[in-house]
Formats: sequence, structure tokens, C-alpha cells
Amino acid sequence: MTVTRSVPDTQNNAAMPIAGSRRSEFDYELPKELIAQAPLPLRGDSRMLCLHGDELADRGIRDLPALLRAGDVLVFNDTRVIPARLFGVKASGGKVEVFVERVLAEHRALVQIRASKLPRAGTRLHLDGGLEVCVSSRSEEGFFEIVCDDERPLAERLRECGHMPLPPYITRADEAFDRERYQTVFAARDGAVAAPTAGLHFDAALLDTLAAAGIERAVVTLHVGAGTFQPVREEDLSRHRMHAEWLEVSLETCELIRRARARGGRVVAVGTTVVRALETASQSGVIEPYCGETAIFIRPGYRFRSVDMLLTNFHMPSSTLLMLVCAFAGTERMLAAYRHAVNARYRFYSYGDAMLVEP
Repeated sequence: MTVTRSVPDTQNNAAMPIAGSRRSEFDYELPKELIAQAPLPLRGDSRMLCLHGDELADRGIRDLPALLRAGDVLVFNDTRVIPARLFGVKASGGKVEVFVERVLAEHRALVQIRASKLPRAGTRLHLDGGLEVCVSSRSEEGFFEIVCDDERPLAERLRECGHMPLPPYITRADEAFDRERYQTVFAARDGAVAAPTAGLHFDAALLDTLAAAGIERAVVTLHVGAGTFQPVREEDLSRHRMHAEWLEVSLETCELIRRARARGGRVVAVGTTVVRALETASQSGVIEPYCGETAIFIRPGYRFRSVDMLLTNFHMPSSTLLMLVCAFAGTERMLAAYRHAVNARYRFYSYGDAMLVEP
């Protein structure tokens, strides 16, 4: 383990202006070779940068049980990534790529379409595996609704012939191993088109070790949408509008968190999606069951209600996810940690390493 005391303490500096209003405040330099293009051989091999106060410590994900306490509760996102990418041709013969954003019903879905010329309503598409669909409409936001002709449910057909929706910064085509590795071991509810990547580091052995140490486990569901990769185009962040995502926080999870807090345990969110889910469910000031959509935008200045620690991957420059972790730990402190991670050659983004953050 390496401990580095290099993060400036700006949390209590009254002279500091409140940060977080401009996109450019969240930029940093990242060499392309640090963007992980594939997972490590084993999930538990990931490195973990720990940020505690003004200390940075280089550790591994298997050190996590020693850094938590009996009575703490880890909250996971149990969403399952669907094979959401399809390739094919239009009736005219032009190539087309269909990205399923959300399955709406057994035979209907909301999708993004890439083609040299975007299809009109009524256009038929011939996709992978003999899947035939018809474009029924286009929304003002640029999404298309498609109707599948197949007798079997669209979700079933996607499992057969869809490709795993790897993020745009992974430049290779998806491979067979991505079906398992771009999925958490506890995934249970179909609906995401991007993985809750902080959960990718956990294998059965680590989960067993955490349980044996008296660290409890709770789940929420947030179906991660393609908007998680949407760039922030507005320099003035008050003008940015988040893409809505569906989530559910159950009564059981709320009660488990309340009991943990009552006994002095900490709530440890595994990933920014869990933070967004718990904070959405805590807008009244206390955590309550919630089922529906959220477009919550968490950036510096936000007051957290439900999370004490955060395990997260490293995020893209000027992204809403980086803004969230900066809100949690302080922008200058977090960007200093990112500079350390670059210098120490951590692996970045979805298949990259982890970071354990205390506010």
C-alpha cells in the first residue's frame, strides 16, 4: 500500500468560491492508453485508489473488507445490461445500427438509429438474427420507436442476436466474454444499456468475505441509459438537462439503511448510479421507497442526504459523473486524486480500476 498526502484541503476554506457552475472546471488530461479496452483476467485484480481526508492510498479491491466496519451497509445496483446493439440494413439496402434505449412492451422499444440517412416512419429494418422491425415514429428528442414483427418478445430476441453495448471509448467490437464481464455477478433485473461499472469489481469470493466481516448488503435498481455517455455541451451547467433513467428503491432497502444508520453504520454506495437512486429517494430529507424516473443532476453545491462513502470507477473529463464525485469529495481534492491516478497508471473508465471516496 502506498499513502500519498497530496490532496489540498479546500473543504473548509471560507474564501473559496463555490465551484461547480462551469463545465471547464471538471476537465483533466488523460492519456488514451490508460482507457481500459478489456477487463482484467479476474474481477478482484482491480486496483483501488482510496481518498480519505488529505490522504491518497494505492490499494486493491480485495482490501475493501479491511476498510469497512461491521454494521456498514454496501448498496449495489442489481440492474442487468441487455444486449442492446443490433446491426442490419434498411429495405433500400443501406446499413443501419439500432441501439435499444428502453424496451417499452413485448414488441415495442425506444431506440437510437445510426444510418447514412435516418429512416422515416414506416421504414422496415432487417436486423441481426433475422429480426424484422418497423419504425413507427420519431420523437422530438431524436429517439425512434420500433415495432418487432417476431412472435417472441423483443427482450428474448435481443438475448439471442443482440450485441453487448460497450461504451463508445472502447474502440473494439464486442466479444463473447463481454456477455459475462460487462455484467455484475449480482445482476438480476433486465433494463440497462450500460453497466453499473463499480459493481464489476466484485466476485463471489469478495462478497462472501464482506458478509463474513459483518458488512450488510442492500440493492437498488437503476436502469442505466445511454445518456450516461451524453457529453455536457453547455458551459453553464445550469443549462444542462439530464437524461431520465428508471429506478426503484424498495421498502426493504430503506429499512435496512435506516437500521444501519441508527446503529452508527455507514452507507457505502457502489457506484454513482446507486448515489442517484438513493438521493432521489431521499429528497424529502429521509429515505423512502421510490419507483419511477429520475433526472437528478448532482454537482458541487449539492447536499447529500443518504450516502457516507462511495466506491466508483474513474470517469470521463467534464462528465456529469465526474461532477457527482466532485460534489461528494470536493472538486480540487478529486481532480488532484485523478492526477495521481494518471501518474500511477491506473486503468480508467468502465473496465478500469476503482476508487473509494470519503467526503
